[in-house]
This record gives sequence, structure tokens and C-alpha cells, in this order.
Amino acid sequence: MKSVVVTGIGLVSALGESLETSWKNLITNKSGIKLIQPFAELESLPLAMIGKQPAELQTLTRLAVSSAMVDSGLISPLPDCGVVIGSSRGFLADWEKFARQIYGNEQNSFSPPSFIETLPHMNAIAAARQIGATGIVLAPMAACATGIWALSQATMLIQTGQCDRVVAGAVEAPITPLTITGFEQMGALAKTGAYPFDVNREGLVLGEGGAVFVLESRELAEARQARIYGEILGFGLTADAYHPNSPQPEGKSATIAIKQCLQQSNLQSSHIDYVHAHGTGTIQNDEVEGRIIRGVFTHYPYVSSTKGATGHTIGASGALGVAFSLMALQQQILPPCVGVRKSGFDLNLVRESSVNKIKYAMCLSFGFGGANAVIALGR
Repeated sequence: MKSVVVTGIGLVSALGESLETSWKNLITNKSGIKLIQPFAELESLPLAMIGKQPAELQTLTRLAVSSAMVDSGLISPLPDCGVVIGSSRGFLADWEKFARQIYGNEQNSFSPPSFIETLPHMNAIAAARQIGATGIVLAPMAACATGIWALSQATMLIQTGQCDRVVAGAVEAPITPLTITGFEQMGALAKTGAYPFDVNREGLVLGEGGAVFVLESRELAEARQARIYGEILGFGLTADAYHPNSPQPEGKSATIAIKQCLQQSNLQSSHIDYVHAHGTGTIQNDEVEGRIIRGVFTHYPYVSSTKGATGHTIGASGALGVAFSLMALQQQILPPCVGVRKSGFDLNLVRESSVNKIKYAMCLSFGFGGANAVIALGR
């Protein structure tokens, strides 16, 4: 089976509009979360916004894709390249605007062409147009697991010989009135900030951002002497089949996903040096995930969640986690669990960034509806 490597990364987050800036701010324990509210009808909440106004999905995607292309040293067009760009919320912000136009006093400003451009798959199609890719285009939607699902699909396209190169990742622009109100009514939103795995965690903080990767067969990457961030060793994908938003209390399917990933990667649990946890900062997720990690990784690997710095970027969160994990592998620096002050969990949490030997990393995403995605990365 073909070896799949990462040769380019484009990332935009509330920590910065580039991979380098976001990483630098992350390892110095900074956070992009601020108490703010762009919608006058809603109360102020902690949010991780990139600018002063909510970002647009296609704007973030174009930036992440172009950054990944530059980083990889590739030039458009790439006709044989596949594209797998996912999003959980997609164009929800635009749909909310359309609803206000239709049912409010702005009926004349609604146009059918604008509607067509907001169909769920059109962001991936726009990315394909951006780089001149006429190969396979996929647009996965799997709640908070979308980013890792996208990378898994892209990896399979290369491993099965359907593509030699795929631009893949996930982008999210979730700062909308409906998203904020929906999570708030569920009691899932934090009031002051994001504190993953902290005893006083309050809930999640919505964040904007995305990460896009250039994936290639090792043969192709080495033939063009590309810089390689790391290798995708394997992945695991399962579903809880339990509840629309609560994780299965014992984490059975999530644990199976981790074990599938280890088996596919030809690794033992003890080989994993660093786990990038889903770590949303919600009461239930952190409790269940903490038990899962302790149950599988009995050797106490380093663990951190970066959502205390970037906020929870929903469908893009796994992609951001993979980007930060690849940087950890490349630079041999452990990223900190920003926001944790007092942990009640029996985990080896990274409180401050530090230089450490990291050979294998694993990234976890456990989404609403019980969508579980796990990916293993090698230096």
C-alpha cells in the first residue's frame, strides 16, 4: 500500500492567519478567544474570531488552500489532483441571511445564483476551481469529526491509486446567530473561556478557522524533492449509534476507532508519544474522553487540546489538530493545553510547551451524533 505524506499546510485561525503565526502564538500559550458579540441581538460571549466581523467560509477556504499550495511549492493548475474539503456548518451563515431576506424586508436582494453557490458541496468545488483540479472532488460532513474524515478519505484515494496527490482539509465559519443560539440553548457554551480538561470547565467556545493539506504519495513527493512534514500512518472511523449530541458514556466506539487506527498503522498504543485530544472543554466530552485515553494509553503519553487557544472550530477542529500535531513532529515541540489551570484528570497534560522527542502522534475527533475519527501520524 502506498505511503501517504504531507507536503504542504495552510492554516488560518483566531491565533493568526498563517500556520507559522498560529503555531508561534500557540506554543507561547496565547489564546485567540475574546469576550465579544458581533450580533446586537445576542449577549456577549467568549468567541474565537479571526477579525472583527464573522468570517466567510469561501474566504477562509481560499486563504487556506492558497497557503497550502505555496507551502508545498506547487503551482496551479493541477488537473490530476483530487480535492477533499469538508465543513460541518458549511454555508449556514449565508442561509441565515437568505432567510432574513425572504421573510424580512429585503426580498429583492435574494438571488438564485447566490443560493446555488451555497449548496453543501460547492465550497469543495470552488477549491477545485481555485487550483484547476479536474479530478475527484469530495465534500464530507461529519460534525466535529469532519477534518479527520476528510484526511482519511484523501489518504484512501492515494492508497488505492485513484490519485497521486490530493488537497484536503476542513474549514468552518460557525459564528452565526443560529449556531450561537443553538449551542447556548443546549447549555454547551462557556461563559468566560475555554478550559479543556479543567475541573472548572464551562463548555465550548466557538471558533473560526480551517486547515488544508497537500497529501502526496511518498514516491511523488520524493521525486520532486518536496519537504515532508510527516506521514499519515492510519486512521479509524466509527459511530456510536447512541444519541444526537451526547457521547456514549463508556466510549466503546471511540475506543474501537483508536484501536482500528493503531492496527492499520502497525503501532502499539505504547508507541504513541503525543495525543492531540478532542478536548472541547464541555463537561461530558472531557469526562468520557479522559477515560478513553487512560483506558487505551496506559503509558501516560503527553496529551493536550488546543481548543483553549483556537476555540472549537467544529468541523475544522480535527484538521487544525492534525496541523499542530505535524508541527509538533517536525519541530519536536509539545503544544500546550491552553486554558487548563487545575486538572482533575489522570492524564499527562502539557501545561507549557517544551522540547521533547516525538516520533508518533495521534489526533482524536469525537463529534456530535457519535461520529468518531482518529488519525496516526509519523515523523
